[in-house]
Amino acid sequence: MKIGLIVLAVVGFIGLLGYMSMGQKQHRVEVCVDFQGRKNCRVASGPTRDAALRTATDNACATITNGMTESMACSHNPPVSTKWLN
Repeated sequence: MKIGLIVLAVVGFIGLLGYMSMGQKQHRVEVCVDFQGRKNCRVASGPTRDAALRTATDNACATITNGMTESMACSHNPPVSTKWLN
């Protein structure tokens, strides 16, 4: 009896996690940035268009900048291209 309740609770928890993760629409975007002559593109996703755009921009800037100051300066520039994937 006790084992049955534990199994039922685990199955219910897994089902709840699956429902919650599948229920949220993810926005995917590819962003290309150009900073001081260096170019990079990255794809990211997020629960909102703004979150996806910010994540993709930050990720693209992270690999072409040196240090936090350059990374922040790069992130504040508008992307050279933005392509929504879904």
